[in-house]
Amino acid sequence: MATSIKEWSKLAVRAVVRFLFSKGTKPSEIHKQIAETYGEGSMSRSRVYQWCTWFGEGRTSLGDEPKSGRPKTSTNEENTTRVDELIRCDSRMTIREIALKLEIPKKLCVIQMPEDGSDC
Repeated sequence: MATSIKEWSKLAVRAVVRFLFSKGTKPSEIHKQIAETYGEGSMSRSRVYQWCTWFGEGRTSLGDEPKSGRPKTSTNEENTTRVDELIRCDSRMTIREIALKLEIPKKLCVIQMPEDGSDC
């Protein structure tokens, strides 16, 4: 019996799916071989079927496609400066008000004060 591969990457497993699919192996058999070699948690049966469909439609890339929508984080120098300016103008402004005004999540409405207690 072959030894199980403990360390693997998504790209490696996807390459195996592509290779076996190109050889005409059925998705159910591909999943079985991947589970035996990489372990049950490496790729689900439905994901194997999905990748086989994509490869059958002509996809060649093994990487993830760029995702649309807003970025996962809005923390940047610009937002930090905007929050700081709002707080300096009206120190009684609530986090909710700042978030609504700047159209950013509430958790990003926190500024770091200097450790020495001095003004920013």
